[in-house]
Amino acid sequence: MEEKIKARIMDSRKIKKALHRMTTEIIERNRNLKNLVIVGIRTRGIYIGKRISKLIKEFEKIDIPVGVLDITLYRDDFSESEAQHMVKKTEISFPVAKKDILLIDDVLFTGRTIRAAMDSLIDLGRPKTIQLLVLIDRGHRELPIRADYAGKFLPTSKREIVQVRLKEIDNSDEVLITEPPGIK
Repeated sequence: MEEKIKARIMDSRKIKKALHRMTTEIIERNRNLKNLVIVGIRTRGIYIGKRISKLIKEFEKIDIPVGVLDITLYRDDFSESEAQHMVKKTEISFPVAKKDILLIDDVLFTGRTIRAAMDSLIDLGRPKTIQLLVLIDRGHRELPIRADYAGKFLPTSKREIVQVRLKEIDNSDEVLITEPPGIK
């Protein structure tokens, strides 16, 4: 049984507009773009990060490197045996020490993923700053973490699921609210 789609929140046009707006905010806030690097949290954070990097290149003619962060071993909700089967590679080919890091994920929910990502980054070196960009901030924080840049604030119930679909892996750009099977 598939989950029930309750609402289509964003289509490709709305996602593109949100990414353009957030890119402008990033440029305004970061005077020294040469010190900025992007780290996308696996999986969809990577593709959002690549799109932001491409937009900065279009707007400012500066290449911003994009790294890939796997946080599996840093999560507090996986046992070690589960994590061993799910670990993928962190691919960061640039130093993070003394850099302004733009950490990117698709959805901000409890804050636990971001806490794990920050722990992982700090193990690689001490950044000058870490800024957080998310496409969707849905609330329900369990930790005192907030996004510096959010594409959309989307109040949800805890049982609802926010699905971000990106054309690079899902063949379409959209954000959906769904419910698990059996919920009416």
